[in-house]
Amino acid sequence: MIIPKELKAYCPTCSKHSLHKVKVTTTKIKPGRTLAWGSRRHARKLAGYHGKVKGKAKVKKQGIRNKIMLECTVCKKKHERVISGRMKKKAETSK
Repeated sequence: MIIPKELKAYCPTCSKHSLHKVKVTTTKIKPGRTLAWGSRRHARKLAGYHGKVKGKAKVKKQGIRNKIMLECTVCKKKHERVISGRMKKKAETSK
């Protein structure tokens, strides 16, 4: 998926359509919080003298979302936009 380096889009801070610089970003699933209750309980069980703890179930992996970062040329504020739901082809800017 090829995207132009600059495109005209709506800026929520200026509240008008203006030219935006485009930067491609993708999001992956981030690791869980280490201080969350479930992960602390899991670590406690692993530390003891007993059998293994049941891990996470095998789940079909979801694709990565194609996102672009838009930077307004007027007010220099940045905002994100998802250009396709789940990734089939990685987005790239035109040369």
